[in-house]
Amino acid sequence: MFPPQQRLPEGDAAIRATDNDAALARLSAVRLGYLTDSFITPFVSRPHLQPPRPPLINIGTYVRSEALDALVNQWLALSESEGVKCQIVSMGAGSDTRFWRIATGPKKNLLARYIEVDFPEITTKKAMAIRKSRDLSALLGKTEDISITNGGTSLRSPTYNLLAADLRSPPTQSLGPLLTSGPEPLLSPSLPTLLIFECVLAYMTPEASAAILQWYTEHFAGSSGPGVLGCIVYEMFALEDPFGKVMVSNLKARNVALPGAEPYPTFASLPNRFLQHGWELSKALTLKDIRREYINASELERISQLEMLDEIEELELVLAHYAITWGLKLPSGFKALRATWQEWGLERQTNNQRIGE
Repeated sequence: MFPPQQRLPEGDAAIRATDNDAALARLSAVRLGYLTDSFITPFVSRPHLQPPRPPLINIGTYVRSEALDALVNQWLALSESEGVKCQIVSMGAGSDTRFWRIATGPKKNLLARYIEVDFPEITTKKAMAIRKSRDLSALLGKTEDISITNGGTSLRSPTYNLLAADLRSPPTQSLGPLLTSGPEPLLSPSLPTLLIFECVLAYMTPEASAAILQWYTEHFAGSSGPGVLGCIVYEMFALEDPFGKVMVSNLKARNVALPGAEPYPTFASLPNRFLQHGWELSKALTLKDIRREYINASELERISQLEMLDEIEELELVLAHYAITWGLKLPSGFKALRATWQEWGLERQTNNQRIGE
């Protein structure tokens, strides 16, 4: 007698399930030595029972993580050069561990606020995991300064704040009350602020994602301080070519749609995400190009020794359909910036050889 077929999640549950995929991929990359992250385990259910992911997924996770880390670290360094602390807002953060990695690193004192926003089902689970883990909760501050609010869906501390919201709702109804209301708003328009969207906007309509970026653009307009606004988007794109259609079909089989990817059918279209809102800088790189030209040759050599990978062409095909786009909006009302914000970006490695090809 066959066991009953497991029913796939639908609707929002299907989208939320993609966070579990990302957490398992990161756990696999950490255990195999691609990445260092001592904080991912508490966010994974029964981590000791999870099998490793295929090399293609591990390498993709590594390239994505290295590039995002480099952009975030450079943002922190620019804030330090500016002489001010900065804010980071991770939208659709899921099980991301970035706050704790920064909080145990050399630039921990540069964070004025670290804010995460996600579905209430995700934030409730994350808040419980944080409170159960001494390693995670110890880095939030004194016990009396940490509180679980809104029926367990939110967690607040002096620097780290975990908030529940549906990002598809109008920002004036969702983000506004969370970030800008009250006598002491969480988000200051006078500080450098970095927005992070990792595989988030593709699941939303283009209108909803544009509304979020426009809301932030308007909130930081005319800042009286060094309120530089930056954003990093990691997404799939070029879904109209044959391989892209396979990706869409595979996700559709899991009840996941990608309406937000439709306005970005080509690599050249990616910078439009920020340029259409009047941002001064907008650049993009595919993961394929990042792996080839923006990761140190010694690192490429190191990870090539971790696992045998025969499918180089398949790897490059997959990586060519994922991109990191970053943009910058300078404050129009504050001219005395000291840091070279326009130089924010990934640094090309000139001595790279294509390992394993």
